[in-house]
Amino acid sequence: MAIVKNPPVETSASPSEPARAHPRNGVARAAAQLTWVAAALAFAAALAGLLIDGIYTGDAATAEMLRGYDLVTAVVVVPVLAIASRVAQQPGSVLAKLVATGLVAYLVYTYAFYLFGTGFNDLFLVHMAVFATALGALILAVATIDVAAVAERLGARPQVRSVAAILAALAVGLGAMWVYSAVDNLVTGDVPVGSALVESDTIVHLSMALDLTLLVPLYAVAAVMLWRRAPWGVVLAAVALFAGILHQVSYIVAMPLQVAADVSGAVSYDPAEPIIVLLYVVASALLLRALSRGSKKRA
Repeated sequence: MAIVKNPPVETSASPSEPARAHPRNGVARAAAQLTWVAAALAFAAALAGLLIDGIYTGDAATAEMLRGYDLVTAVVVVPVLAIASRVAQQPGSVLAKLVATGLVAYLVYTYAFYLFGTGFNDLFLVHMAVFATALGALILAVATIDVAAVAERLGARPQVRSVAAILAALAVGLGAMWVYSAVDNLVTGDVPVGSALVESDTIVHLSMALDLTLLVPLYAVAAVMLWRRAPWGVVLAAVALFAGILHQVSYIVAMPLQVAADVSGAVSYDPAEPIIVLLYVVASALLLRALSRGSKKRA
């Protein structure tokens, strides 16, 4: 009786067949491409806001505030984002990826004011494009961060708990300020005063809404997770701190611009701001130190 042999089952691809790209790599490429598009659009919008007179409609206080944001975006955010994004493409560049993600988060938060805090202007579609591309880049960037590499760098370094404590203090301070303002408005009907900047009621309302729904929860969750030394706590802390420093810089830059434009009630500085900036800087420095030490040990 003849014995029929079953044909061999192929268990792997032919050596000449190219390996399929991991889906994560495709998402990472999409995040990088969206980041470049968002950076280019933000740079163009910022230059237009700075160089074209009357481009921002509405009250002068809001226009000068946005011009202050434009200046920070053009001079600081876009150049640093371009460098960080370039470095982030290299293997093992976890720190650059975190920096780039934080800067993209800054664009999302900041351009929410251009979109929802003002009326129609000639840059509306450009601002919408910056917000949309930056939001997409942020979601994809966070999804593709190598959390295992972050955990390896983190180890059990005690300074991360100091970072967690600062983030918790920022969450409590910011949250308490806005909750008090909201309750006061409920009781007295008075419109809250947002900051030392001269701000319209719309800007104050938007600031309160964004901070209470986005920043305060982000700071609080990052603080709790970082206290437990969870790797995702590092990711959230990096996003919160790197974006937060630039928020403070934008705030500082916008105040003298309002003064220069003779906005009624404008002041050139906020006496409380140095303390707030110091908290962000110290927390960021401690976080970077922890991650950098982990990098050296790994090397």
